[in-house]
Amino acid sequence: MGLFTNKTLMITGGTGSFGNAVLNRFLQSDIGEIRIFSRDEKKQDDMRHEFQAKMPEVSDKIKFYIGDVRDLASVKNAMHGVDYIFHAAALKQVPSCEFFPMEAVKTNVIGTDNVLTAAIEEGVKTVVCLSTDKAAYPVNAMGTSKAMMEKVIVAKSRTVSPEKTKICCTRYGNVMCSRGSVIPLWIEQIRNGQPITITEPTMTRFIMSLDEAVDLVLFAFEKGVSGDILVQKAPACTIMTQAQAVCELFGGNKEDIKIIGIRHGEKMYETLLTNEECANAIDMDKFYRVPADTRGLNYDKYFIEGDKKRNLLSEFNSNNTELLSVDQVKEKLLELQYIKDELQKMEEEK
Repeated sequence: MGLFTNKTLMITGGTGSFGNAVLNRFLQSDIGEIRIFSRDEKKQDDMRHEFQAKMPEVSDKIKFYIGDVRDLASVKNAMHGVDYIFHAAALKQVPSCEFFPMEAVKTNVIGTDNVLTAAIEEGVKTVVCLSTDKAAYPVNAMGTSKAMMEKVIVAKSRTVSPEKTKICCTRYGNVMCSRGSVIPLWIEQIRNGQPITITEPTMTRFIMSLDEAVDLVLFAFEKGVSGDILVQKAPACTIMTQAQAVCELFGGNKEDIKIIGIRHGEKMYETLLTNEECANAIDMDKFYRVPADTRGLNYDKYFIEGDKKRNLLSEFNSNNTELLSVDQVKEKLLELQYIKDELQKMEEEK
């Protein structure tokens, strides 16, 4: 954690699952201060009490700021003296964004522009923004707003020297057991003796843990070049495989799995790296790096200079990546503290 020694890190949307994972990872380190910026005072109060109870010796490193990324002034007020930012604030529920698309635009697009504008003005050294696989070939309002967010990030990176403010973006798939995700719902349904509900059995999704999401952000922080989009090579599974794995772990009846149909705005599979991005993407072992297109608007000179050779990479999606079996999904789930805690609770309830 040498890069963070005595530094101040700000996390927008910091009361969410990602913010909690960062706090669990960073609080015991030599970081100077972590600022949690969000608009929900109840979640902030809950988080304050939680970390005071479980990490009393370091909880005073956490500072809470009420504000909204939609409001440039409130973002600026929280950013004085900040060295680094992890920008996680977002509207991310696909169906709700379908019903309220302008709300997604206000938070995901305009909010990101506000964070980056304030960061550049305040001289923040590095900003890492969190995006989603739904931004690649988007078909829903959430994905479209995140795709526009990525465009804002790349465009903004062109306006400032990377020595002054480095701006990168990470793109990843479904984070298992994050707030609002499907696994906690399934566990609750099993606990209540109900059949678990799935949308479409053959639908595939990338899966990763919160720790892997933090690892990707730290990789972008350390290795990314300003304007980059960094992608993790994640495995995937079908929704049915994931549901069966949860049933086997928590005693649910696999024969009772109920199919309810695809929700508003959902895709059958997700894409982390598009064919178009593959033309210039760089394979970095466990990750892909998509560098920003740094050409200007004067295209005439490219008729003279010629065109670059295209890479041989091809689209990376949740249908052509490694598809995990039920046992492999169970193995990944059993690594998660949330799953361990829920299994312990279920054992105590017997």
